Amino acid sequence: MVDGKGVKRAADEVYTLFAPAVLGYFRGHGLRDADDLTGDVFVKVTEKLSRFRGNDAALRRWAFTTAHHRMVDEFRRAGRSTCTVEFDENRRAVSEIGPLDAVLVRAISELTAEQREVIVLRFVADLSLDDVAKITGRRTGAVKMAQARGLTALQTALSASRVP
Repeated sequence: MVDGKGVKRAADEVYTLFAPAVLGYFRGHGLRDADDLTGDVFVKVTEKLSRFRGNDAALRRWAFTTAHHRMVDEFRRAGRSTCTVEFDENRRAVSEIGPLDAVLVRAISELTAEQREVIVLRFVADLSLDDVAKITGRRTGAVKMAQARGLTALQTALSASRVP
């Protein structure tokens, strides 16, 4: 059993490793309170961390499953069935958003909700196809197809933006 200080140290490590990607996951879905939601996720993760058993991949999957459930709860609470990303070039993220990042955020916001979720989980959260399928409740083949279509849509949007 891990003592209180060990859990605190482990929770700090988990937060440091995964919080930026969870924050990006929420922002990628256009959630206005992404910082607060990220905090909520890590409060839940910390509460159960002493009982967690598994490797780093399982820990990442667990953190993003918790984030996914929190996002679904937030959409239900807000009475939305789909999400809309509003793009404001004057808004700054926690770290300064550069012009290339702004173009990418805009391009991601134009994806379908399914494509956006798959792209963000695959490339921001760095999860495998199987992990994304488990988190979203889809078949791996459906995740692969959404990823392919999302990447094609991103390529088209970025080409139109004349980004090298």
